[in-house]
Amino acid sequence: MRALEPRDRPVLEALLRGTEMFYEPEVLVALELIDLGLTPGGGGYEFAVAEREGRAVGYACWGLNPMSDGVHDLYWIAVERAEQGAGHGRKLLAYVESRVRAAQGRCLMIETGGKPSYAATRGFYLACGYVEVARLEDFFRIGDDKLMYAKRLDR
Repeated sequence: MRALEPRDRPVLEALLRGTEMFYEPEVLVALELIDLGLTPGGGGYEFAVAEREGRAVGYACWGLNPMSDGVHDLYWIAVERAEQGAGHGRKLLAYVESRVRAAQGRCLMIETGGKPSYAATRGFYLACGYVEVARLEDFFRIGDDKLMYAKRLDR
């Protein structure tokens, strides 16, 4: 894992679009956070970039929830479509968890969608030890619930 660098922005934009998982407004929000992450101080967001042969193939963005005393939110985790299933997502998530623990974080929260195309994503979170803690029916669109997953990291 390495830190986010300016050269990553166009690569990560192509990665986000290339997954064909995200709606355009979602891509724009992800890019806004990347832009904040590239400014001094990072806007309170942290980033990790996964590489293969010197090329960014995935990234994660997370941060402390400002309304808590140790709960962190995973805002984004994405892996290039051709690299999915190669372990990059697990390594990114494990890295994020290690950083949250190092910051005395006690929990990592993840929000995701309930649409059918996100089934593998939800399965990934469950396989990594996350538990569904909330579901808001039809939150994003009719048939696309908002699901919240959590993992305690202080036990």
